[in-house]
Amino acid sequence: MSSEASAPVALGQGLVEAQRLHWREHASEATLRRDGRRWTFWTVAVLVSFGAPAVLLLALNPLLFPVALILVAHAWLICRLQAGRAVTSVLVLQTGGAASTPMPGPNSVALGLLGDLLGHDERELMQRTGMAMQRGRLGVWLLGERGALLIRPGGRRIFSFCVRVGEGDDLPAADRVAHLLLALREDEEGFATVANLGFSGAVWRCRVRMKARQRAALDAARAAAHAIPTTPAAAREVHAAA
Repeated sequence: MSSEASAPVALGQGLVEAQRLHWREHASEATLRRDGRRWTFWTVAVLVSFGAPAVLLLALNPLLFPVALILVAHAWLICRLQAGRAVTSVLVLQTGGAASTPMPGPNSVALGLLGDLLGHDERELMQRTGMAMQRGRLGVWLLGERGALLIRPGGRRIFSFCVRVGEGDDLPAADRVAHLLLALREDEEGFATVANLGFSGAVWRCRVRMKARQRAALDAARAAAHAIPTTPAAAREVHAAA
């Protein structure tokens, strides 16, 4: 799950990479719910594996409290590192902030073209935070020049994906974000299929590891996710009306 997937290439009927990965299960509401439960089970298993021995040691001899504390700290550290890894897998676009004056050149042109793909609010958010927000059927996405975050409907659970533009090292950073954004719009479920899932858990676990710019983007995406119905039937009605 830690490796990065190459950037999706869009076709009229979906993403090329998603079609090539015929052996990989196609991402959907059902697979995301299942993967979320698996990550929850894994987290609980880590806490129980270290927490239960810690409680047993204290019951046997209170003087073993330092050893029990080490076990508890180990469990906490594992969970913290997983959330931190989810945050660092997303490379934020360096825009310089809303008040900066962009320098002329390919990067400035690419940033302008990326802004044209976004709505007014999303463009302003991208300028402030370096992350492009996109609402989808599966939730609200935040894209960097590498990596993507998905905040699920309701705003309580987050998924972190490793994905990048294949052979895009020579592209301006904003172009890499634009490639990911266009692929996501072309085939959201295909995008989630191609990308490698690196983490799933409570939003707050990632938020506490983020810098201020990332937190601002996450807060905006979480607020947008709150407005998305959490039941599949209600979500279909909203998208049908749209």
